[in-house]
Amino acid sequence: MASYELSDFDRRFQSISVVGAVEQQGLTSLNVGFWVRDPNQMIIYPDLIAHNPRQDFLWQDTCFEIFIGVRGEDFYREINLSPSEAWQAYQFEEYRYPEDMPPQAAFDIGINQLKKTHYGLNVSVDLSAFMMNHKLKWSDMFLGLSAVFKTENADRYYAMQHSSPSADFHNKRDWLHVF
Repeated sequence: MASYELSDFDRRFQSISVVGAVEQQGLTSLNVGFWVRDPNQMIIYPDLIAHNPRQDFLWQDTCFEIFIGVRGEDFYREINLSPSEAWQAYQFEEYRYPEDMPPQAAFDIGINQLKKTHYGLNVSVDLSAFMMNHKLKWSDMFLGLSAVFKTENADRYYAMQHSSPSADFHNKRDWLHVF
C-alpha cells in the first residue's frame, strides 16, 4: 500500500491534514482510503445518502477525488466520492475536454464499496470494464488523489502536489501514484 500526504493549495493553511492510500486489489480492483485530521472541526460534511447513488456536482461540497491517467494517452477518468456516500465517475478525452457540465459520465468505472469512516472515507473501485475496454494493465495507469473541503471560511483544495498557478486537479503532472 502506498500513502501520500495531500497538501492544501495554500501551503500556509495547516489546520487540516489528509493522507491518501492506494492499494491494488486483485486483477482489476483498487482500494483507496482517505484519512482526515480536522482537530478544529472546520470541515462541513454532507448528510449520508443510502445505497451509494451516482450524483453530479459532488465537488460543490466536501468531496474526495481519484484521477486515473493512462501512460501515453490523453484520455482519463475522474471519480468523485462524497462523504454522503454518493459518487460519480466522469470521462475526458483530453485535458478538461469535452467541456460539458456536468462532465460526461463514465460507465466503465464501478464502485464495489464506498463508506464514510470515523477517519475519513474508504472506497473499493471496480476498474474491470475500463481496463478491459482499453486493454490496460496496472503498469499502464497512474493516479492522482485530491480532496475539496467546504469550511465556514473557504473552500480548501488538497492534492498530491500543486504545480499549476491555481488549484487544478486535472493537471496530470500532479498525479503521482504509479503501479
